[in-house]
Amino acid sequence: MFEPVPPYQPSHFRIKFATSDWERAGTAALRRRVFCQEQAVFPGDDTDAVDARAIPICALSTLGGEADAVVGTVRIHADTQTPGEWWGSRLAVAADYRRIGALGAGLIHVAVASAHARGCTRFLAHVQGRNVALFEALHWVALDTLDLHGLPHALMQADLTRYPAMADPETGLVTLLRRAGGGGLG
Repeated sequence: MFEPVPPYQPSHFRIKFATSDWERAGTAALRRRVFCQEQAVFPGDDTDAVDARAIPICALSTLGGEADAVVGTVRIHADTQTPGEWWGSRLAVAADYRRIGALGAGLIHVAVASAHARGCTRFLAHVQGRNVALFEALHWVALDTLDLHGLPHALMQADLTRYPAMADPETGLVTLLRRAGGGGLG
């Protein structure tokens, strides 16, 4: 008579610049969880000098139409040495949400499209080897391979013609996402 109730799984998400204190704190906590605890890439904290100038982007789950929790993140920043060159890094999706393939793709889209709106003429990222296929499917090309933090990475470049400028990333995009099979991004 009483069957177990499955845990709530949101289907609406917002991907946007992390503008509030709780969003920024959530992106930092998620990065620590993924890169320090799960992957052990960094001991204790993954914060670096880039964070002082980077723009954090968050994927937010929603409950009743309101933002509920940070479930994904990436950061972007302009290169201080090369005008027009932007970088993305620290792409992470919470473990319980990695099967939602569109979250990683959405984070990547907002990252590149918002940098494009800010004068980006070349967008690069060091991508963990296990995520190269996702980026290639999203119109990125591998330029080189390297080892970073003891893990294989590819230096990749986005095809900016596939990422029209996003003028309002503070609002971002709201989307209905469905669970899909496949690996995670973390």
